[in-house]
Parts: sequence; structure tokens; C-alpha cells
Amino acid sequence: MKTIAAVLGGCVAGLFASSLPASDWNQWRGPERTGVASGFTLPKPGEAGSLVAAWSVVVGEGHASPVVSAGRVYVFAREGEQEAVRCLDLETGRELWRDVYPVAYDMNPAARGHGKGPKSTPVVADGRVFTFGIQGHLSAYDARTGALLWRKTFGQEYKETSPAFGTSVSPLVDGSRVIVHVGGEDSGALTAFDVATGQVVWKWAGDGPAYTSPIIAAPGGVRQLITQSQKRCLAVDPETGVLLWEIPFTTPYDQNIVTPVVSGDVVIFGGIRNPLFAVRVSRGSPPVTVWESREISQYMSSPVLDGHRLYGMSDKHRGSLFTLDAKTGTVLWKSEGTLGSNASVTDVGPALLVLTDRGELTVQDKKGDALVARARYQVADAPVWASPAVVGDRLLIKGKTTLALYGFAGAAPTAD
Repeated sequence: MKTIAAVLGGCVAGLFASSLPASDWNQWRGPERTGVASGFTLPKPGEAGSLVAAWSVVVGEGHASPVVSAGRVYVFAREGEQEAVRCLDLETGRELWRDVYPVAYDMNPAARGHGKGPKSTPVVADGRVFTFGIQGHLSAYDARTGALLWRKTFGQEYKETSPAFGTSVSPLVDGSRVIVHVGGEDSGALTAFDVATGQVVWKWAGDGPAYTSPIIAAPGGVRQLITQSQKRCLAVDPETGVLLWEIPFTTPYDQNIVTPVVSGDVVIFGGIRNPLFAVRVSRGSPPVTVWESREISQYMSSPVLDGHRLYGMSDKHRGSLFTLDAKTGTVLWKSEGTLGSNASVTDVGPALLVLTDRGELTVQDKKGDALVARARYQVADAPVWASPAVVGDRLLIKGKTTLALYGFAGAAPTAD
């Protein structure tokens, strides 16, 4: 296993500056919320070298993922009893602006290992940054200046303003609306707010929030927002909030977390101690289950889709990678296990980048139905829960308290 030689400072940036324009990675799981990075070019086997840090800065605790837009990095973290939103220059890590506000938070004892958050990834769209704090503070900033445009809290509407283990829903921007599931256990509303004013546009108040981040897709030819709530899988019209369909779905301690994946007219859902399963969505008809896989169960890790192959991490066998046929639910391949409690899986074309809660990043080459580890890098000496942001041929990785920009340089690593 290779250990990163973390060389800090702008002087090393030129060693691995991307040959491609730095694309925006402006929200949870990337521009399409799918965990797929287009345009990322891995060094060829025999050319990929050490993973080197161009810069590393202390930004605070929490596992909200960093996001990138127009050459700027936005990171949401916790400093003591405050939540902090930072904007950094992508090339140097220099702080351009910062805002903090007080947020007291008492952790559920079962979640102490995850800290006090925040957990929700920001979204950048049309010159605004939106964040959703651990206690449900929804904020809108001017992306260039950091000026606070508006902030919403929900203590007067709901007894609890976050679910049992803290808010984790990452906001989604759809046109003139920013959409999140507000409230707490057994009482909340999937809500669309006007991006400019914060005024409520619509609400669906049929269930409390889960930890799942919503997506927008068009299975069955109908554009819809698809998500999990506390006790359901569901879809609403993103324009009006009208419920289109719902399926009862529960997990132990109401831990619905996994981001849905859409393949044509099929929507794939998962949850701890439940089979991975898929439903077919048709216009005007209830969804129909087309397959389920009892071999695969997913807890926090969300899968990625490449053609008919679905790749991800099962929480069985103490964490194992898998390949599954998205059309039939047939498991095509599984690793031996013991990967860890969680892994962020990012598709970069011929390979996956797998970042585990043990702080290990592996490059997993796609070889038919199987995955073969090309290289392993230790990127942190503490658990990593945030997903990486892909920026051209570089990676932004948020550790326990630091954010670093990494790229490849030097001699080839081994997979041992």
C-alpha cells in the first residue's frame, strides 16, 4: 500500500495540473447526482504515481462533501458550537470568504462516532450557495461575496427540526426552487423554497425526513423528484409537490439513507437489513417491483450505474464491493469483504474510485463484471465519511477536519 507524501503549497500544483478544464462538481454526487465523473482521465497503469496534495487546509469537523463551481471550492463544516461555510480558491486553497453562525447540537448516543455534523452537502447554482445544517438551518449565500441572502429555521413549525441522527438531506436546486425535506421524526415536509426569497413554493407533508438526498429523473416518461422519506420510497411532481407514487419502506431505527439510482424506467432503492430492489415506473400506474437481491444490502453507501452494471458497496460481510445486473438484479461479482462500514463510490469511466471510512482510497479497474484493485492510497489517518469531489483529473477529499486537493505524480503505485 502506498502512503501519500503530502506535499503542501502551490509549488507542487504544476506536477499534476489537470489537462482538462476543471468541471463543476456543484452538488451531492456531482452535477447529475449520480456519482459519475465525466472527463476524468486516470493515468495509465505503469504511469500512475503517488497521490500528492497540492494544498491542505483546516476547515472544521463534519462530513458534508466539498463542492466546486467556477474555480471555487465550497465546504460546510463545524467549528466548536458554530457551523461554518467557506469559499476557497481551487488552485491555492486560499480562503475567499467565510460565514459562521451558532448551532448547539446534542448527538444521539448511537451516532457519537459521526460527530456533530454537518452532514448535508451544499449545492451551488446560478450564483447562489445553499447549505442545510445539522439542526435544519437552511441558508442561501451569494456565491461570489458570501453575503447571506436568507436563512430559514423550522423550530416554530416542527417539534424536532432534524431526524434522530441529525439532518443529512442534501439540498437540490430545480430551476427557481431549492428542495429539502425539513422537520424531524414523524413530522416534516418535503418542501420547495424560492431560491431568491426563501418563500415556500410547495410542500408534501406526508412523512418525516429520512437521510436520503433526492434526485430528479423521468422514469415512465414523467419528470419527477424521487427520494426516501422516514418510512417510504416516493416521488412527487417537482413543479407542484403533488405525490405521484409511494411505497412503504422501513429500516431499523428509520435509517433510510441510500440515494436512489434510475436506469430507464426502473428505480433502484436500498436500505440496511433490506434487499436491494428495483421498481418499474409507468405513467399513471403504481410502481411494480421487478427484482430484489437478498445477497446485497446497503446502509449508507450509494451505488453507481454504468450501462447495465450497478456497482456499489454492500454492508454484508463487513463491507464488500459488488457488481449487479440492473436489469435483472443478478449479482455478477462480489469482493471478499471487510472493506469497512462505509465507502463513497465514484465512477470515472474505466475504473471506480472507492474511498472508505478507514481513510483508504482505491482505484478499482472494471474487468468484465469484476473489479480489480489497481492501486491503494492512505489519504487520512482518521475516518473519512465525506464523498470526494472530482475536479478535472484531481480530487478534493474532506477528512475529519481538513480539506485537501490531490492529484497523481511520480512513479507507479502497486496494488499490494
